[in-house]
Amino acid sequence: MDYSCGNYMKMVQVKGNSTVEIKDVDKPSLGSHDIFVKMQACGICGSDVEKVFGKYGQPSMRLGHEPAGIITQIGSEVKNFNIGDRVFTHHHVACYSDDCHECSHGNETMCKNFYESNLEPCGLADEYIVPEWNLTHDGVLKLPDHISFEEAAMIEPLACCIRAWNKFQYQKNDSIAILGVGPTGIMHAMLAKLYGFAQIFCLDLNDFRLDYAKKFETMTIRSDNPNVTEIIKSETGNQGVDVVIVSTSSMEALQDAFSFVRKGGTVVMFGVPSKGTKIDLDMSKIYSKEINIVNSYAASDFDTKDALEKISSKKINVKQLITHKYHLDESQKAFEHARSGDNAMKIIINS
Repeated sequence: MDYSCGNYMKMVQVKGNSTVEIKDVDKPSLGSHDIFVKMQACGICGSDVEKVFGKYGQPSMRLGHEPAGIITQIGSEVKNFNIGDRVFTHHHVACYSDDCHECSHGNETMCKNFYESNLEPCGLADEYIVPEWNLTHDGVLKLPDHISFEEAAMIEPLACCIRAWNKFQYQKNDSIAILGVGPTGIMHAMLAKLYGFAQIFCLDLNDFRLDYAKKFETMTIRSDNPNVTEIIKSETGNQGVDVVIVSTSSMEALQDAFSFVRKGGTVVMFGVPSKGTKIDLDMSKIYSKEINIVNSYAASDFDTKDALEKISSKKINVKQLITHKYHLDESQKAFEHARSGDNAMKIIINS
């Protein structure tokens, strides 16, 4: 079967002023150790929405870092991959070297190579190059036949959640509050259930998403409920929850987290804050309550492999989070929908 797409390719990029454009570009030359992948599904991440509509605080403005597809061409020196292979492709890939200070300390997402590696021109394109670095450092995973491309597009966000969970201690029957129940917020609820948490509180301002969260045996509370702290305390023996995951960029939510967590508990900063965001915290309160603050950024390829296993084994059913699909040519509409969150959880773009 011929999977090639000709000499041109379409990519989606930020045009400015809350808009994206679909641009026809020349298909770049394939290196001897690279592969071309025909994108089949790519999720829209909250950070993508922030790049288009907000003040994204990280250097890269490329759109689409959750793609999965079919290999259409392989370089002459490529081994272990073939044309027609169904794959998940990770955009940022660390070196995983014992000589790397960050990688040897478990901080793979801080590795210099992690920041410098990427898909070309981006993941939100009808076809893209996976460079040699990514290919030879576990940045490409073959997909089992029973996993759809849409499910594979959920590997990266689930991997980000898994990385966050690997950064703090917890026990079976613990309690957790998840602030912001978009797609990753629901994934955190799924993981909490998988890991045996006894109480899972979900907070948001979006009633559709709160209703969605009820499917996962959670207690839902509107974030603007003036009695939210009292409700959480009364449900946890007046202690507060063991863990709070802030799965939103809202700094108000981050501040609230310190009121919800128990003494000696953990607050996880997971959502991506806008550039220049500042927060006013009573550090004496955090100190005296011995609250652990954990920050988690992106995912390593240890995490993507774990995510693939959890999806493949049906431990985490990501398919139920996908509510809307758009074609690549409808990207502006898809981004506007993702921004509004109107009756939507995960939005996938297909090529």
